[in-house]
Amino acid sequence: MAADANSARITGKVQGRDIVLSGRPSKDEIRDTVWWWQGDGHEYDDSCTDVIATLGGYYQVPRDSRTPEAVDLVNLVHTELSPAD
Repeated sequence: MAADANSARITGKVQGRDIVLSGRPSKDEIRDTVWWWQGDGHEYDDSCTDVIATLGGYYQVPRDSRTPEAVDLVNLVHTELSPAD
């Protein structure tokens, strides 16, 4: 996801990996980036808390990307990165 110098940025630490969301990603791109480990055959490691840092604060990343909490997180991130024009 390419971003210019003025675009919003959201960071996170998920399964020991630093992630950056920027530009105007789709909800599917956000979901794929945050829950990347689910599709790669990795085992879930709950020894560290997975978090996303937004303008509103830190949000814990649910283990399952299909929970209502996960959907809410994707919607929040999407709204922050794709403000109304």
